[in-house]
Amino acid sequence: MDATIDAVRVAGTPDGPVPVAVLAVEDEPDVLPIFIGFDEAASIARGLDAEDIGRPLTHDLLLDVVEELGGRVDRVTVSAVEDGTYIADLAIETPRGEATVDARPSDSLALAARTNAPVSVDESVFESGRQPREEFDDLDDIREVAELA
Repeated sequence: MDATIDAVRVAGTPDGPVPVAVLAVEDEPDVLPIFIGFDEAASIARGLDAEDIGRPLTHDLLLDVVEELGGRVDRVTVSAVEDGTYIADLAIETPRGEATVDARPSDSLALAARTNAPVSVDESVFESGRQPREEFDDLDDIREVAELA
């Protein structure tokens, strides 16, 4: 299922604030929320904003290495859920052909945000984690929270 990064927000939980990447799936009213770390959330937001902060951070560095070696990020697929943890496949086109790398969705989405690589979600993953969009529309954007810090 084709998806996009709809938002990166911060949800209040009993354990405190937790960032969430919200994936919108084409032709679906619901979204797929993936709870992630603050650093990864900020990195995804920077990628979406095409924000250059000077020296490369981890996701910028990884992308620079991939490109320096002649590769490019081809696509990201949120492919499975194992024990409540989302799994992603990062497809990279290399001079030797396509390579698929097991990756955290947050890292993969940070790279997709920087490259405009397509994002997809396995249908069974979406069905198991879908939530009404309205539950996430009123949450604070990670950019607003980061500005307060």
